[in-house]
Amino acid sequence: MENISEVTEFILLGLSDALKLQVPLFMVFTLIYLFTLVGNLGMILLILLDSRLHTPMYFFLSNLSLVDCIYSSAVTPKVMEGLLTGDKTISYNACAAQMFFAAFAIIESFLLASMALDRHAAVCKPLHYTTTMTSTVCVLMVTASYTCGLLQASIHVAFTFHLSFCHSNVINHFFCDIPPLLALSCSDIYTNEIVLFTLAAFDIFFTLLVILSSYLFILVAILRMHSSEGQKKAFSTCASHLTAISIFYGTITFMYLQPNSSRSMDTDKMASVFYTMIIPMMNPLVYSLRNKEVNSAFRKAVGKAMSSLGLVC
Repeated sequence: MENISEVTEFILLGLSDALKLQVPLFMVFTLIYLFTLVGNLGMILLILLDSRLHTPMYFFLSNLSLVDCIYSSAVTPKVMEGLLTGDKTISYNACAAQMFFAAFAIIESFLLASMALDRHAAVCKPLHYTTTMTSTVCVLMVTASYTCGLLQASIHVAFTFHLSFCHSNVINHFFCDIPPLLALSCSDIYTNEIVLFTLAAFDIFFTLLVILSSYLFILVAILRMHSSEGQKKAFSTCASHLTAISIFYGTITFMYLQPNSSRSMDTDKMASVFYTMIIPMMNPLVYSLRNKEVNSAFRKAVGKAMSSLGLVC
């Protein structure tokens, strides 16, 4: 099969054509992206530097932060460039690369499922936790998450960019996502729609099944605890993870499992802003604000930095 596409570049329509909104939107997305980078890279650095955070939960969290940085960086800078310069073109190859790295959100779903299994082991089997969640097991779970994500990203890019785009090169979106590109193609997209729906359904239902099953057992274990202090601590450990899961899966399910007949590109854009920009920014906040260990490590790191600066001065 030969790729007969005549398109060499695409034009991204972006979020809005209103000129008066370009500067305000650029400022908002710049702040969001800066918070995303500082928050996630700061979380990774904090976990690396503080030995108290060298545990399975923070190992998964550092990988979650890395993935957030990657797929946010695949989308947000291009949006900012379009708002600042008005240049909304993207080359054919750059569009394929952007779709590939934006699909790293798939890895996030598997990492969230891995974190749920980790919380299940910590709350339900605390005495066996160290023997269950060994470093080998954690590395295997993270490797499996990346493998599934990279494989599916490759499949989506291969299937999408094997299509012909001969009618128009104007994408009604702010990045090269799969649904707007399928809408643009003049090829038969039935197989692509089946592949997209099947893989998205598998990712969402499989990982959600793991997460919900884990938290059902966690809830039962918490209710059986006699100590109110123990219940409070267990709820606190899981609350941040549940918050991140709710926001992420709500957005992804809305984006990829709705039928094409009821799909609105304008609504899709709003949902895409959440999972490509807002969620990567929120994850470090969600996990740090409610987490005493992270807060303690952060204060310790700041204290060391301040004392070092004092010594230098």
